[in-house]
Amino acid sequence: MLTASSMDCQKRLFDLLKSQAFFKGDFTLSSGKKSSYYLDARLVTLSAEGAFLCGRLIHDLVKEVKPTAIGGPTLGADPMVGAVGAVSFLEKRPVKTFIIRKEAKGHGKGKMVEGPALTESDRIVIIDDVATTGKAFIHSLDALAQDGLKPLRCACIIDRQDGAKEALASRGVELVSLFTAAEFLKD
Repeated sequence: MLTASSMDCQKRLFDLLKSQAFFKGDFTLSSGKKSSYYLDARLVTLSAEGAFLCGRLIHDLVKEVKPTAIGGPTLGADPMVGAVGAVSFLEKRPVKTFIIRKEAKGHGKGKMVEGPALTESDRIVIIDDVATTGKAFIHSLDALAQDGLKPLRCACIIDRQDGAKEALASRGVELVSLFTAAEFLKD
């Protein structure tokens, strides 16, 4: 139903990320590690075009596992989750979407996972914008495990290649990405 080819979408998303979300300098990452570059993917994922491109490409990246639920940790996954959900509806393969809080709510039902109820029969994929050490993905795996759920795969826009893939593999979950940091570091 969507007309732009995946290859065209991937090139356009890369170009947007490189021009609008890639910065060189001295940065401290959420992991506490120092870095000579920073990828602020939200500058793109929160734009109309970026959200569409991410939704389309992440949807295509994980469709082989036939997910029935896609979600991820707040804040990085928030715009992507909505976009993937919309694309899945347009593609006539709608998925449940969910967001994982950093900590359980202190009121109401005290939930950590927000969205439609997930079940053990759901084919779950966790998504995020950037993967570094895998900390946010591990947090998401742990939150879902509290409800007896085990995702099939994790996916991100950019893998910084700083241990996330290995950390997730040690938990029995594969990490796939649209891009690697090495691609942004090429000049």
